[in-house]
Amino acid sequence: MTDMAPAITTIEDHPLRYALANELHARPFPTLDAPCGAVYLAIKRPEGAAARDKDADRQHLTQLLDRFGATHPQPGATHWFGDLGKHKLKWEQHTEFVTYTLFVDQVEERPFNGQIFSHLPTDWLAKAPGVRITSALIRVEEMQDETEIVSRLTDWFVPESLAVSRVLDGSAVIAGDFRIDAAGHMRFAAFTTPDCGARRIGRIVQRLCEIETYKTMSMLGLARSRDLGPRMGALDNELTGLMSSMTGKMAQPEETLDSLLAISAELENMLAQSSFRFGATGAYEAIVNQRIDVLREERYTGRQTFAEFMMRRFDPAMRTVKSTERRLQTMAERAIRAGDLLRTRVDVERSAQNQSLLESMNKRADLQLRLQKTVEGLSVVAISYYAVNLVLYMAGPLGDAANLSKLVMTAIATPLVILGVWWMVRRVRKSME
Repeated sequence: MTDMAPAITTIEDHPLRYALANELHARPFPTLDAPCGAVYLAIKRPEGAAARDKDADRQHLTQLLDRFGATHPQPGATHWFGDLGKHKLKWEQHTEFVTYTLFVDQVEERPFNGQIFSHLPTDWLAKAPGVRITSALIRVEEMQDETEIVSRLTDWFVPESLAVSRVLDGSAVIAGDFRIDAAGHMRFAAFTTPDCGARRIGRIVQRLCEIETYKTMSMLGLARSRDLGPRMGALDNELTGLMSSMTGKMAQPEETLDSLLAISAELENMLAQSSFRFGATGAYEAIVNQRIDVLREERYTGRQTFAEFMMRRFDPAMRTVKSTERRLQTMAERAIRAGDLLRTRVDVERSAQNQSLLESMNKRADLQLRLQKTVEGLSVVAISYYAVNLVLYMAGPLGDAANLSKLVMTAIATPLVILGVWWMVRRVRKSME
């Protein structure tokens, strides 16, 4: 016996080390023996599914388990697998939805009559915390001769949309038409060879469930694209008209700028509200294509494979979603650029207006200065007039003593007074400046 390596006890583990490692092994494929069947149900809240209360999903599962005396999942668990009466149940919680897969070890005498779905109680289904996004009936039989398989495919599925392929190196033939039958379920069939192991059958059933679920979740992006289409068209026309008006002289550029900002804000809001759905659609599409690739399909009796069905029906829808996302982003960028250009134009026009205003203010200031100088000269004359009279009154006795007449004294005093007043006014003005 090989000696085991000694445990490392001197280093502390990351708190999430074991949880992360165990997560890779937490959702094993079921083991199934043909003939058998499966009931698949995916439940999603119509709005705000990613931010839903996920405890409600676990409570709904617990209510079902209690009816059969089954063990409960661990607190905070995102998956559960175990016995539900005489059948097996697999429960998985995802970002936007929760799935139930019930495995039965027998097939119905009448294929796809929906009786197998009655194993899930009706009143329990009515209390589901969400709505059905998809459900499927899967029938697994041992492979018969090719003629018998073709006959059953013709009876069970719609030929126009039927996809059939031989998978996993010829160990099974899978089929489905991706149509909702009268009972409200999708139908899938798998015909396995006698040497196809139980684990491989389980993987095939699991892949069929995943392809259907992620295909349906991806199509939500198409619905979102169609909802946005009319409004995006209207905004595109408005944006084009505003940008065309910017090429000429605009009467009210401020009003145009307000309209551009309103369109830009609405586009950004649409982009923010749709970013999660468009991002999720891209992720789901990648999962669908990956799940089909790992089946290693081969053409069966000349019919279209699952990959070809997706290429013809699914891929155009996904391209529409991507096109809508790119168009929305492009329109938002156009609105921002147009707003920036118009804002620059408005700033330039305002700068020109400010320049004209400054020139006008300079002219008015020059006129005020000239008027001030004129008033200043008149003030000197007025003050000098009264000052000369005061000087004559004060110097009158001196003039009489010197035998100077009043006229002579006035002639002598006037220049001196005017010069003094002018000097005083000039000094006051300079001190104020």
